[in-house]
Amino acid sequence: MTAHRPQRGTAAGFTLIEVLVALAIIAVTLGAGIKAAGALTNNTQRLVEVTAAQWCAENQLTGLKLSHTFPSVGDSEFSCDQFGAGYKGKQATRPTPNPNFRRVDAQIFNEDDQPVLTLSTILPR
Repeated sequence: MTAHRPQRGTAAGFTLIEVLVALAIIAVTLGAGIKAAGALTNNTQRLVEVTAAQWCAENQLTGLKLSHTFPSVGDSEFSCDQFGAGYKGKQATRPTPNPNFRRVDAQIFNEDDQPVLTLSTILPR
């Protein structure tokens, strides 16, 4: 009689190396996803800030247009509140080659005094 040895079958499942490789791939993928989500959040905040600054500058320049007054050359400051945040602005009025027109720049600064946006227009006499 011959002794019957039990057959070694193939193990069902994954080896430790395969599991570790899969975990490494998942970790890299999740890290990239979190980084992308953070970038989207920063871009959204920047878009809100630029939009609010643009509204402030447009309001300032539109007010000058609606007043129908010819602005004098010089600089002045103004402030604006949008989306619950306060913005500081600087209005710079400069002469043009044609004395019947003035160039007006409205520059908006954030709470850290960093320039966010500058809008310009030309106003007639």
